[in-house]
Amino acid sequence: MGIVTTTSETAFTQTPEQIYDFVTNPANWPKTYPGSAHVGKVPDKMPLVVGDTWTETGPDGNRVFTWHLAIAMRPRLWVFNSVGNLGHDADGSGGMPGRITVKYAFTQPGQDVTLFSRTMTVEAYRESPLPDGFFRIVNPANIDAYHRAVARELAAQPGSSA
Repeated sequence: MGIVTTTSETAFTQTPEQIYDFVTNPANWPKTYPGSAHVGKVPDKMPLVVGDTWTETGPDGNRVFTWHLAIAMRPRLWVFNSVGNLGHDADGSGGMPGRITVKYAFTQPGQDVTLFSRTMTVEAYRESPLPDGFFRIVNPANIDAYHRAVARELAAQPGSSA
């Protein structure tokens, strides 16, 4: 199995709770993540709880990822994954076998500073490699663009401390 891991960290002035509540709401992802075009089937209640599932469509609009929430420890840690046919069709067929795990961690290394870390680990079988276009989406430059977009969106929220 081939494994690719990408991590990015950014220091924010918002509290861990503010950042956690924003980034763990999948409805916010199309506003911030370059590889996210649409999310669907998101439960009506926030925060999400372990076991909740939702879908995300990539930029081509044809590939669907079904996400499962594995860990939800507000405001410290949030982990979700997609296992099975990654990037499947709308009807659940197709895609490539593998696993993606995404971990959000929130720490406070100093007063009025929250460090938000996002780590994505993609595991793909060598006999069923994911397309090169997929790996362009998970490129560290896109993760850094995601962090900049999160900072922009948080700064625009009413009562923001940024």
